[in-house]
Amino acid sequence: MGLEIGDLADIVRKYPEVYVYLETAKNETFFEGLQSVHGGEEFAKAFQSFLKRFGIRCPGEIDITQPRWAEKPTLLISAILSHIRSVEEGEHRQNFAEGVVESQQFAEELIAKVRKTPFGSMKAKIASRLIYAFRNLMGMREHPKYSLIQHITLYRKHILQEAERLVKQDILVEAEDIYYFPELKDLLQGKITSVQDLVQQRKDQFALDEKRTSPRVMTSEGEIVETAAENALAPEGALIGTPVSSGQIEGYARVVLKPEEAELHEGEILIAPFTDPGWTPLFQSARGLVMEVGGMMTHGAVVAREYGIPAVVGIDQATTKIRDGQYIRVDGTNGFVEIIEAEKYE
Repeated sequence: MGLEIGDLADIVRKYPEVYVYLETAKNETFFEGLQSVHGGEEFAKAFQSFLKRFGIRCPGEIDITQPRWAEKPTLLISAILSHIRSVEEGEHRQNFAEGVVESQQFAEELIAKVRKTPFGSMKAKIASRLIYAFRNLMGMREHPKYSLIQHITLYRKHILQEAERLVKQDILVEAEDIYYFPELKDLLQGKITSVQDLVQQRKDQFALDEKRTSPRVMTSEGEIVETAAENALAPEGALIGTPVSSGQIEGYARVVLKPEEAELHEGEILIAPFTDPGWTPLFQSARGLVMEVGGMMTHGAVVAREYGIPAVVGIDQATTKIRDGQYIRVDGTNGFVEIIEAEKYE
C-alpha cells in the first residue's frame, strides 16, 4: 500500500496542474475535476485502481463511523503531497529493493553464525526455516483484520442507506447521526421518540468524552495504575518509552493527530498518538516515529521496522510534550527521545 502511494505521487510529479488541483480538491467532484486538468486522467485511472484494492481502509478503520478512502478520496491527498515534498522520485521503490537485499544478507549472516555453534548444521537448518516462515507468513496476521474491515465497510454501507431514508422522513437531520444509536433496531422500527433531541444530547456527551484522557493501565476493579518510566541509558530530561525499531535519528518534529491533515516535509519525524493501517501512507515520508501508545508488535512498530526508521512508542502525552518544529533525537535502540532545540517554526 505504501509503495503504491509513492507510485501515485510520482505520477503527480509529472503534472503540476494535478498537484495544484489536489490541494483544493473536493470529495463530491474529485474525479470529475481531474478530467479537466492536464494529466488528470492518468492519475485518476491509477488512483481508482488503488481504491479498488484499498478503498475500504481509513484511519481508525475498525470504527464503523469513520469514512472510508473510497468515500472520501481527499483523505489520501496529504499523504501523496507529503511524499512529493519529502521523497525523491522513485526513491521509495529503490529503498524497498535495497531493503530486500539487506534483509537477505542479514539472514545469511545470521545463519552463518548459527552454523559455527555446537550442532550448528542442524540449528542452521531450523533457523533458516524459521526466518523463511517469518518473512513470508508474517503478513498473514493481517488477513483476519482485513476480512473484518471488509465486513465493517459492508455494514456501514447498508446502515447509511437506512439513515438516508430516515433523513428523508425528517427523523434524522444528517445520515451520520444514526451512529449515535446503539439501539439501532428500535430506531429503524420507529420505537424511539424525540430522536433529534436525543441526538443532540449524545453529541454533547461525545464532545465531553473526547476531552478525556484514557489511562495507560486500568485494572478490572477500576484502579488506575501509574508507574514512572525509567531508563538508565537515557540522558536527564529525555522522554522515555519502549524501543521498537532500532537506530538513532535527528530531525524536526511534526505532530500529527489526524493523518488526513498531515503536512510532512523532508527530514521530519512523525509524532502521533497511535497508528493503524490508515496511517501507513505517511511512513514513506517520515525519518522516525514516536507514539504515545504501542508495543513491539503493534502496527506502527512493525511498519517502522519494515521501512527501516527508528521508533520509540509508549511515551505518555508525546503529542503535547513534543511540539511542531522542535529539533529532537529519537533513539530507537535504547528507547528514549531527546528534545535538542526549540521550535524552528511556530
